[in-house]
Amino acid sequence: MKLASLKSQNNLDGELAVVSRDLKSFVRAGSVVPSLREAIEKWSQVEPQLQKIYSDLNSGKAAGTEAVKDETIFHAALPRTWLFADGSAFIHHIKLVRQARKAPLPETLLTVPLMYQGESGRFMAPFDDIPQVDPAHGTDFEAEVGVVTDHVPMGTSADECLKHIKLVLLINDVSLRGLIPEELAQGFGFFQSKPNSALSPVAVTPDELGGDWKNGRLCLPLSVKLNGQFFGQANGSEMHFHFGQLIAHAAKTRDLPAGTIIGSGTVANENPQAGSSCLAEKRTLEQINNGEIKTPFMKDGDTVEIQMLDQKGQSIFGRILQKVKKVN
Repeated sequence: MKLASLKSQNNLDGELAVVSRDLKSFVRAGSVVPSLREAIEKWSQVEPQLQKIYSDLNSGKAAGTEAVKDETIFHAALPRTWLFADGSAFIHHIKLVRQARKAPLPETLLTVPLMYQGESGRFMAPFDDIPQVDPAHGTDFEAEVGVVTDHVPMGTSADECLKHIKLVLLINDVSLRGLIPEELAQGFGFFQSKPNSALSPVAVTPDELGGDWKNGRLCLPLSVKLNGQFFGQANGSEMHFHFGQLIAHAAKTRDLPAGTIIGSGTVANENPQAGSSCLAEKRTLEQINNGEIKTPFMKDGDTVEIQMLDQKGQSIFGRILQKVKKVN
């Protein structure tokens, strides 16, 4: 099943929509439940009704079917929620970004996930501009996979946590690299260096992913383009910690409310042919391989596109396509 949130003048959570498998049509589902945030809170009650709409939509039988004529009608799949916790489950990425800021690797690198609590009160829509207050802040994108959970009780095991994953989506975890070192040096953070992230327009249930969803990992390449050019296609299969482990880490000392988003961290592969999913990685590799950094951080007018295709070449979640815009 594929779900989305239509932009709404009356509801900060948007209006729930069921989207067809090919992303070409949708049905408004507000009569079932007003928003995706509320749907997750009532998942066991509303899932059968939403599944029925999805089945009818894909078979051409759904009443009220509308064509997707403009991608910008969609908000972030989940425009706001109670908690966003972003992990860092790709070891190659951790090694590179730590090297970039001359920070040591954690002793528990392979045994304890890294995680920070991010902004969850407003996610940018997939076509929103990325505001840039100061180019010196080092605007960067981070292409990630994320999951949305129902209520997860404190202390739930990693294997049990996999059962609490209700939806999968994509994330652009915007990072301000110029602010990170000083902020972390104070012993707190991230905060100023991690502004609003963007989410894909569509979130999908794990069963929709078929065999590409394996052992708590989404095993497909994540396509990233910078200014329309290939930048990376790292495969999500190389997660060191799977999503069940990330969720269990977040739930170690608290219940996780329904609607919690857990991010994978920047998708990264050791194979250089896979490219990168953020600028910080590419810049570090340039320094290592060539002795100098050539790739700048994003400037006013630069664009980043993030999406994932299935085995048939069909977009699964729709596109995140954002442009950096200088603001005063």
